Amino acid sequence: MAQRAQRNALSAPMFVYEMHIGSWMRVPEEGNRSLTYRELAPRLVEHVQRLGFTHVEFLPVMEHPFYGSWGYQITGFFAPTARYGGPRDFMYLIDYLHQHEIGVILDWVPSHFPNDEHGLGFFDGTHLYEHALPIQGIHPEWDSLLFNYARPEVVSFLISNGLFWLDKYHADALRVDAVASMLYLDYARKEGEWVPNRHGGHENIEAIAFLRRLNEEVYRSHPGVQTIAEESTAWPMVSQPTYLGGLGFGLKWDMGWMHDTLQYFSRDPIYRRFHQHELTFRSIYASTGNFMLPLSHDEAVHGKGSLLGKMPGDDWQKFANLRLLLAYMYAQPGKKLLFMGAELGQWVEWAHDNSLDWHLSGTGSHAGIERLVSDLNTAYRSEGALHEGDCLPSGFEWIDAGDADSSILAFLRLGTPADPPIAVVCNFTPVVRHNHRIGVPAAGFWRELLNTDATDYGGSGQGNLGGCETVPVPLHGRPHSLTLTLPPLGAVFLRLD
Repeated sequence: MAQRAQRNALSAPMFVYEMHIGSWMRVPEEGNRSLTYRELAPRLVEHVQRLGFTHVEFLPVMEHPFYGSWGYQITGFFAPTARYGGPRDFMYLIDYLHQHEIGVILDWVPSHFPNDEHGLGFFDGTHLYEHALPIQGIHPEWDSLLFNYARPEVVSFLISNGLFWLDKYHADALRVDAVASMLYLDYARKEGEWVPNRHGGHENIEAIAFLRRLNEEVYRSHPGVQTIAEESTAWPMVSQPTYLGGLGFGLKWDMGWMHDTLQYFSRDPIYRRFHQHELTFRSIYASTGNFMLPLSHDEAVHGKGSLLGKMPGDDWQKFANLRLLLAYMYAQPGKKLLFMGAELGQWVEWAHDNSLDWHLSGTGSHAGIERLVSDLNTAYRSEGALHEGDCLPSGFEWIDAGDADSSILAFLRLGTPADPPIAVVCNFTPVVRHNHRIGVPAAGFWRELLNTDATDYGGSGQGNLGGCETVPVPLHGRPHSLTLTLPPLGAVFLRLD
């Protein structure tokens, strides 16, 4: 905890392993029960350390009556669910992770709550926590109740609850769920189904004030932690300080990047040349906030398939595409998040009643995915250029974003002046690109730091024999250039040695 501020800094490497406690690993010999908090601790630490993640994010652990809500329909806001043990057992789990230098992020839900009679709804015989008018107090998508942020006692309850998990359970960050549904009065509502604010607009003025005060109180009381907004719209300045007019979050999930990237990767490579903008659009806004790139649980449920299952082509191309997707995410500026199962190359989407497919671990191409995740995490942690500038405009420069006909992107990641720059080149087609030239800013030997097509990862072994020497031929506005072999459906990371 003494190192928390350093490990949570915007300039620090942060790769988050998102997981659901009840379905991560089960005990089939005992009725397929979930692991307890104490049973989970050593198993989770071994897995997370082996793969090199910096943080674990738990889907909501607060007590919830319906297991199938994954914890998002909370009735016991101050209690970890008793399904896996008691409060001290959950404290043990967090402490065990901390002892092994792994941060803990808790998914927290101040946006809505279920209408169960034993919950907060109509708590004292009045609409104490929720609005009295159904048009204001019921969420149309989730059929749950909405908090009335105009009431100071409700605001006090929620802020106290957030601080409670940081204080008593030593959480290192709160990921705040469904912020967009709080900001807009007309969220998921048709015309005539919502009540405008006092100015006639659709902004929820009271919710905005609550979020700003929440972040001010959190950072005042626990300056080493982070708050992370799941916010899916273009609301401005979500991750800017409140004194500048922002909402005050430390980080924001980049949902636009996730949607565009997964849409691009789902396309047959033959059509990707027409959709390069889906990858390049992010650079327009990437420097306007502090972003986390999420490949989360929401992308692996409700018939969406697993990440591997989304990929086009035969089995070899599916695995190659997944390796390319993971490397592309690591190479982009911003903190990273990956939902459990993706690191195994799981074929099926997440099912909360089952365990992950642990029998895949260490086998065939699945072992290659695990090895790549581990090596990507090692590179991300050790190379300052890959994390120092995650939230700075100076951390990213295009080399060539315009080669749509070949479906190739090339860019630089930059850290402090002492950090060697890293060039990243991605080939989004299953065709080997020989003699592909890119401009680079400095002369010398650029070592091939990582290649997703390496045979160790299950690839075909195409590459650059350890690196490439520059030639004094200007290209792409740079004084020097490299002539590379780009592997099929692959990414190469090159560092100036």
